[in-house]
Amino acid sequence: MTILCSEKMRKLLHLFKSTLIFFLFINLVISTPPEDPIKCFSKNTNCTITNANGIFPDRSICQVSKVIYPTSEEELVLMVALATKNNMKMKVATRYSHSIPKLVCPDGQKGLLISTNNLNKILKIDVVAKTMVVESGVTLREIISEAGKVGLTLPYTPYWWGITIGGLMATGAHGSSLWGKGSAVHEYVVELRIVSPSNFQDGYVKVRSLDESDQDHFNAAKVSLGVLGVISQVTLKLESLFKRSITYKSKNDIDLGDELISFGRKHEFADVTWYPSQRKAVYRIDDRVSINEHGDGLYDSIPFRPTLSAELGIVRIAEEIQEAKRDAKGKCDGAKLITSTLTTLGFGLSNNGVFLGYPIVGFNNRMQSSGTCLDSLNDGMITACAWDSRIKGQFYHQTTFSIPLSFVKYFIEDVQKLVNLEPKSLCGLELNNGILMRYVTASSAYLGKTGDAVDFDITYYRSKDPLQPRLFEDILEEIEQIGLFKYKGLPHWGKNRNLGFVGAIEKYPNAQRFLKVKAEYDSLGLFSSEWTDQVLGLKEGVTILKDGCALEGLCICSQDSHCAPNHGYFCKPGRIYKDARVCAYNDVKKTEGQSVVKDEL
Repeated sequence: MTILCSEKMRKLLHLFKSTLIFFLFINLVISTPPEDPIKCFSKNTNCTITNANGIFPDRSICQVSKVIYPTSEEELVLMVALATKNNMKMKVATRYSHSIPKLVCPDGQKGLLISTNNLNKILKIDVVAKTMVVESGVTLREIISEAGKVGLTLPYTPYWWGITIGGLMATGAHGSSLWGKGSAVHEYVVELRIVSPSNFQDGYVKVRSLDESDQDHFNAAKVSLGVLGVISQVTLKLESLFKRSITYKSKNDIDLGDELISFGRKHEFADVTWYPSQRKAVYRIDDRVSINEHGDGLYDSIPFRPTLSAELGIVRIAEEIQEAKRDAKGKCDGAKLITSTLTTLGFGLSNNGVFLGYPIVGFNNRMQSSGTCLDSLNDGMITACAWDSRIKGQFYHQTTFSIPLSFVKYFIEDVQKLVNLEPKSLCGLELNNGILMRYVTASSAYLGKTGDAVDFDITYYRSKDPLQPRLFEDILEEIEQIGLFKYKGLPHWGKNRNLGFVGAIEKYPNAQRFLKVKAEYDSLGLFSSEWTDQVLGLKEGVTILKDGCALEGLCICSQDSHCAPNHGYFCKPGRIYKDARVCAYNDVKKTEGQSVVKDEL
């Protein structure tokens, strides 16, 4: 990359700041819709599929022979039966394909994709029983909207509404709460129907209706990674629509480890966003209030709004330059600008269309989730979702794990120790709005959370060049390994690099029960793939050993070639977690036979 002179850099950053602030203060209501993750070269045959970011963690291309689009459970049954008779590998594809790992990719190039795009109907709402029956391709946004129209609500949801009910159940997606059953949507599923392969006597297909009367099968199907078959229908238990009051409060992070658990127990919908290099945390004080409380609040998350493509390009170019120049200070300055602007704008909260201060009070269906960049007026890519792969926008890794409450304080203290050693090391995370910490509870699902925990969601820069290391590569890798291995963090099934799934299945005490149900539902493994078999511990190969593999989270380095020795990155023990192996930067210059070592700036 050509390195711009300092004057050009200053002008670029000034333009970035101006466009960012301009964008954040206006409310764009148009956006180019996301691209279909499925592309076919001949109608619905000879196809490829990717995720919403346009690339899998290992950068492989997933090819399939055919895509089918059932419009009803009856059509779905016929399609699964035919594929089973022909011994075809199958995978389920959702509208926006938001799972980062290769859960959607069947083996080889002759597999079949079953898209749930047209399984998108609300089948029944029972206002008296407070239940809703939906097909598996219905999005979270549609569930929230339709329930709200009849005075009902799904109490806890993920913050991003562009996921389908089938997709979020497959990966255990959740919101934030330590109260009641917790924030995972699958805990509010009371019945589901699933279509799986079967034998000749059953016509090669079996449809099962599962509920709490069959705990074994129900607990396996509630979080399944898509390996049990195709969920066709889901029945959700709702509540009467209620109001919430939200206030964001910023504090120094010195007591974060001590306060985090008590804060989550005190506030029903609490979360915390942490900016470690700025030494501060933003606490979301979020609780139910009386339905008579005044307010018509709306939460329209700023990162999920349609964003000017030009602005996204400027932001990305600026960070690429900072990476090339090893400009940690530039990243820190940009992070402070972004966080201060988000704070000024109430993080996307408004009351009657404006933000004038806290608290913001509104109905749950207007406060719980957002994603207006999905609005489908096509503006020719002038605006888009920030991660749209068709533009020069966000390109990132996402590491997400949940740590048991008993270990949370120690994990936070370890991160703080690393920041004390390298104060600017996590400014790159703060450019992506810091570390989001959400609360999750123990789940009855066999592949759900095994205990009450805090979920740490960490998003950070990824180079377009897989062999190009990041600034403070070692600090980020050490945090990842501390969370996953020292404190036995559970990976989010729909996020993470390959490294996140090393030994993961061993952390689930009910894993064997899940695998027993899997063998019963799909004895031929038609809905399984090499990747899911690896994640579930049935095959070796979650990690991939090759030059530069540690840079992409494909492996933990065990030799220098797994890092980037030509760029000065070598495999070393962690700074505070000595069992970690990370790619650390040493600028080694030979001067008259002596080595002079220059650490990260």
